[in-house]
Amino acid sequence: MLLGLPSLILGMVRFVLRWAIKLIAWVARPLSWAFDRMLGALASTYPRVLGWSLRARPVVLGVALLALLGAASLVPKLGLNLIPQFSQGEFSFLVELPEGTPLQATDRFMADIQTVLADDTRVASYSTIAGGSGLSLTSTGTEGENTAALQVRMNPDASREDEAAVIAVLRERLAASDLAHSKFERPTYFSFRTPIEVEVYSDQLEELHQAAALIQETIRDVPGLVDVKSSAELGNPELHVTFNRDQLVRLDLDVASVASTLRNKIQGQVATRFTQADREIDILVRSVDDGQASVDEISQMIVGQRAGVPIFLKSVANIRVAEGPTEIRRIGQKRTAVISGNLSGRDMGAVAADIRSELKALALPGGVVARLSGQEEEMARSLNSLLLAMALAIFLVYLVMASQFESFLHPFVIIFTLPLGAIGVIVALFLTGTSINIVAMIGMVMLAGIVVNNAIVLIDAINQRRNEGMDKHAAILDAASSRLRPILMTTATTVLGLAPMALGLGAGAELRGPMAITVIGGLVMGTFLTLLIIPVVYSLLDRKVYAAAGARPAVPEGDAFPEFEPEGGPLPLMPGSPEAAR
Repeated sequence: MLLGLPSLILGMVRFVLRWAIKLIAWVARPLSWAFDRMLGALASTYPRVLGWSLRARPVVLGVALLALLGAASLVPKLGLNLIPQFSQGEFSFLVELPEGTPLQATDRFMADIQTVLADDTRVASYSTIAGGSGLSLTSTGTEGENTAALQVRMNPDASREDEAAVIAVLRERLAASDLAHSKFERPTYFSFRTPIEVEVYSDQLEELHQAAALIQETIRDVPGLVDVKSSAELGNPELHVTFNRDQLVRLDLDVASVASTLRNKIQGQVATRFTQADREIDILVRSVDDGQASVDEISQMIVGQRAGVPIFLKSVANIRVAEGPTEIRRIGQKRTAVISGNLSGRDMGAVAADIRSELKALALPGGVVARLSGQEEEMARSLNSLLLAMALAIFLVYLVMASQFESFLHPFVIIFTLPLGAIGVIVALFLTGTSINIVAMIGMVMLAGIVVNNAIVLIDAINQRRNEGMDKHAAILDAASSRLRPILMTTATTVLGLAPMALGLGAGAELRGPMAITVIGGLVMGTFLTLLIIPVVYSLLDRKVYAAAGARPAVPEGDAFPEFEPEGGPLPLMPGSPEAAR
């Protein structure tokens, strides 16, 4: 009984597969019928169209050139981005109120902001964290009760437009408050910088802050630029003590000793240590509590004495409350302020062009230098690298084809499919509203090795027929007609395989879609133009003369080669051979 079980299982599997194949064939029968009808119509029409193209070669090449120029005119309208903009279903806003805002006030402010999300059906959940570490807009470790974070998660069925609308509502609500500064963030999947960053360099801190404030106000009104922030924008309240050096000299004091005394009185000094079991606890002695001290208490501190008379700080220094920078950033050992911003509704290339125009129109001090960086700078480097990779791919493809065809002309004819494919790429990106980005450029590099396959098949078939003795015109017509079906089926299978990716099905499809759209557009347009343009280019450029069928040397009947008899008579026969026996 057990010995027959494998055979029984194998029989059931074969039965299920047989009926599954029949069911698939029955379901696909209408599609197969439609494809056969379409292919039959193309097969009957294509030779006539190709024949006319070979007779009207200037017209065909002129139309192809106009199509290429028309596609090139669409390139500025595509836009440039480092990576495609895609919806992740969640985002957050970091909010910072003025320094010293109590936790209760921060919580009330965030509760008021949340009211715009309470009845929004597009939002699945939201939460607020008030106070704590990691919430500051800067990296100086000054997080406290005045900082908060609002985290929002969208419904699974919410579209990218719904997410953009919710973000716009929150931005508008936060912008209505003159006290709060906010920063928009998404979950970090790539270690890229902010989309737009303007780096301002100066050796003078005051000039740096003034130039950064001027640039920030100038670019804030650029369309498509939101969440404009400056690293020199926010300041914490601090006490500035400016010593009067002349007064210090008259009182026989020096700046270093007075500053050291003042620091020890405010920050404290370890006087001794208290030992408890195996622990040593520092005993810190200071004059005031640095978190509660007032300006008057600081000014009344004794920083020295003369002839037994105490000298107060206010008598040798000017004390005032001011705002200092939250951070002093350096890039390449140069003091720098960074103005950053996000994008909304426009591509990065267009926004960067407007910012460059604004920066050129600004009259900055002589010691101040401003330049554009961020993702725009990374995009320029990445595009240059991918263009080099594409050029290398085309060169390697040409070398491989030249070695196989043993000709430098035929690979050059095949390379003509690349600009034809570029027409399809540009049109596909324009029709789908997709910008040029790194993912699309990777698709172009892939296309450089895919789109030439059809031309290779076509040129090889033409050369085979010409080797058989056909003239050039007849060889082109016959080879193109015989290779029409394989070329179309190869293109159709590739396009159908990439269709789900291009349609944006599945999570993260916005990131993969541009590559599929690029390959599909370039392959479809390249295929149809290859069937017409490549034969025309071949007929114009190929000047190789093939031997005619009747001019080939005749092969004698019987033996494949004529009998050869050496000088001096025939060679002696080997003993025992059939010829010797005869």
